[in-house]
Amino acid sequence: MVKAVFHKNQRVYVKPVGTWAVIEQIKPQWVKNMEEPLRIFYEVGLGRDFAADELTGEERDKSASPVKKQNWRIMRTRNKWQTSEECAHHPFPGTFPVVVTDAKDWGGWRTPGAEYDRDPQAVELQARIMSNGLRLLTIAERLANAVDADAANASADLVELAREARSVSRFIHDIPAAEPAVAAE
Repeated sequence: MVKAVFHKNQRVYVKPVGTWAVIEQIKPQWVKNMEEPLRIFYEVGLGRDFAADELTGEERDKSASPVKKQNWRIMRTRNKWQTSEECAHHPFPGTFPVVVTDAKDWGGWRTPGAEYDRDPQAVELQARIMSNGLRLLTIAERLANAVDADAANASADLVELAREARSVSRFIHDIPAAEPAVAAE
């Protein structure tokens, strides 16, 4: 029994052909009365299906954590259109949050003043979630790695959490290759 090593839309190097390709379809080979497939083949659009040992995924620098490279944080910006008295109902009257993703305090995320005024509590929550997103990603990846290292002793709930964490991490890190251009005839 085997589990899929690669996922759909992942860019892989096809060793027998010597080229890069994108996994178009995952083809499990099932056997009656078995819970998991016996083998898994991958279709990459090169004329035949390939086994996992014939493919290599792109390697990421595991030591380069996005949290260490970036410092996302919340800055408070003065509200230009309302005085502190006009927005006394806001959590921080006279200011609104800006999530800064660049070292020079620019770039990132901000919300329009009218939207902030409509529901300041929700916007403050969104800002806190976004500014801590990289930390949460690191925690999710560490959880998945810890469960992988000791999967035999992990509870079913922990294994499911690790599976979800891996799925989220793949979604964030793996950028699907652009669709191949169709040649004009």
